[in-house]
Amino acid sequence: MTEDVASGSAASGSVELCVLLWAHPGQEDGLVAYEDRVLALVPAHGGTVLQRARSAGDAGHPLEVQFYRFPSEEALQSYLADDRRVALAAERDRVVLRTEILRVTFS
Repeated sequence: MTEDVASGSAASGSVELCVLLWAHPGQEDGLVAYEDRVLALVPAHGGTVLQRARSAGDAGHPLEVQFYRFPSEEALQSYLADDRRVALAAERDRVVLRTEILRVTFS
């Protein structure tokens, strides 16, 4: 997840996200390992990873799709700025080719 998350939040004040991730060729396992590490930090900021799914990552499709909920914009920003997450930026750049982040509302 990058720091340029578009603003907007659900009516309850919570922030709900859908994150699409593409791996650099040959780095599929590295992307999964990186995400294992950073997703473990989400609860420390009041967030919840609601779902995490993988595809084959072929034909231009993302390798991984994630759904998150944070209680507030401040909680999301706290996660994004977490020193442990920021310290892994070089690893992220090595394994993650592309990220798309969508603000969503769960029904």
